[in-house]
Amino acid sequence: MKLVFASLIFSTFMAGGAVLAQTAGLPNASSSAPEARHEIARGKLAAELRRGGYVIYFRHAATDFSRSDSGMKAYDDCANQRLLSEAGREQARRIGEQIRALRLATGEVLASPYCRTMETARLAFGQAQARTEIREKDAGDYAGLKRLLAAQLPAGANRWVVGHGTPFRAISGPPHLDEGEAAVIKPLGNGWRVVARVMPEDWAALAKNGE
Repeated sequence: MKLVFASLIFSTFMAGGAVLAQTAGLPNASSSAPEARHEIARGKLAAELRRGGYVIYFRHAATDFSRSDSGMKAYDDCANQRLLSEAGREQARRIGEQIRALRLATGEVLASPYCRTMETARLAFGQAQARTEIREKDAGDYAGLKRLLAAQLPAGANRWVVGHGTPFRAISGPPHLDEGEAAVIKPLGNGWRVVARVMPEDWAALAKNGE
């Protein structure tokens, strides 16, 4: 009996290890920093994004932290939300200019319905489709955001998502995204993998190098 019980415990432990191995780099991974074996080298990033098939998740551009969302009554209640600063608006415009200069594959542009995220998307891409699941929790879990990051795309198209730092950290792990920073994600259908992180100034560096 003891031998059977020990064997059962060992089998359960090994099965659990297999599950952990299968979900490494998928939702609820311990870190959103790209693993070395999956990271796209900076010199190849623009070419990969031109091919498409990626989700690029931005945290909104720089904001005015003297304001808060505590009094907001609706998503479009911009008077009672933390908004982009003038520096953040210029940051969003520059990101959009460099992305266009790089001739990256386009596709849908989705944004959290908060004013700072919608404005970031519109300034950078000239459009934004509001999607509440980018921000909202579902029974304590960001299930909708997970689906957006995991849903695969056809070649030649990318999904551009403008959201917030906290939801992304909650489902992907640290380090926290800076304002204006992007995580480049390879959707896998049942999860995703972070393959690069791009600071706001890095887009200009890619374009300057003629990539």
